[in-house]
Amino acid sequence: MVKLSVIVPFFNVRQYAPDTLRSLRANARDDFEFILVDDCSRDGTPEILARAERELPGAVLVRHERNGGLATARNTGIDRARGEYLTFLDGDDWLAPGYYARLVAAIEGLGCDFVRTDHVQCTGRARTVHRVPHGRRGVVLRPRDAILPANRSTSVDYAYAWAGVYHRRLAERGLLHFTDGLRTAEDRPWIWRLHREADSFAAVGLLGVFYRRGVASSLTQIGDVRQLDFIRAFDQVVSETAQDSAADVLLPKAVRTYCAIISHHLTSIERFEPAVARKLKSMSAAALRRMPQDVLEEALDSMDVRRATRLRRLRRRPAVVGAAA
Repeated sequence: MVKLSVIVPFFNVRQYAPDTLRSLRANARDDFEFILVDDCSRDGTPEILARAERELPGAVLVRHERNGGLATARNTGIDRARGEYLTFLDGDDWLAPGYYARLVAAIEGLGCDFVRTDHVQCTGRARTVHRVPHGRRGVVLRPRDAILPANRSTSVDYAYAWAGVYHRRLAERGLLHFTDGLRTAEDRPWIWRLHREADSFAAVGLLGVFYRRGVASSLTQIGDVRQLDFIRAFDQVVSETAQDSAADVLLPKAVRTYCAIISHHLTSIERFEPAVARKLKSMSAAALRRMPQDVLEEALDSMDVRRATRLRRLRRRPAVVGAAA
């Protein structure tokens, strides 16, 4: 019986993959499997993974014929996973030795659907600890109770799939798969669905994932059209939340977060290619007009004047054919 399946997508990360694979070796156990998904890399990563398939205990290598993006690669891994528990790691991040054994012990001891953990963000030589934005640790709670309040950072804003571990019953219920084809913000609809529909979760003060920021090939650093998938991701969050039995309570949080992300992208619009920047404005304007307007007004009223003014002005921007996400 496989206790833990670790799903690790790789795409053109030749520089970082050896560190990732060494950290997996330092976490290997007879009942752990590492599903290495090569998302059609072209930079030498496939050769590194071929060697890992031979040398890393528990390695299972899966190759994509076409690049599908992180969400699709994770889904490939979920479909191949045999473990009682599942977790994720990105191909340019790494782990502390023995971390996964502690992670499994945490969820087994709590007996809940999923556990969320803290992580270390690494930017160059700088190291910063990021905590799950939930005050109660080591206590099993209803995930829905951790979505609110709307005007404060909560567990649905801490959307990193690799910062936690998940019982396979969630996959069997269809709650672990990501929206195929999303190139960015793929974790957002995913974490909202988990918190709306899973039965139990806990946050624990466990450190062991090292998240590498500032990687040149990362989509967070690239201002091309793929970044605009955040609109499709948040449209999905709002649409699915609107169908929830507690939509009147939860929608303000979804809409306010969507507005905050739009505002964030607008404040750094200079990093986008000119054509993409124009598309960002037109698609964001259309997105604002699609939102429930009464909920949107409430969200804008709760934001600072600068952001609210920027978004109201954008909402009045003339509609452009083809601006919808």
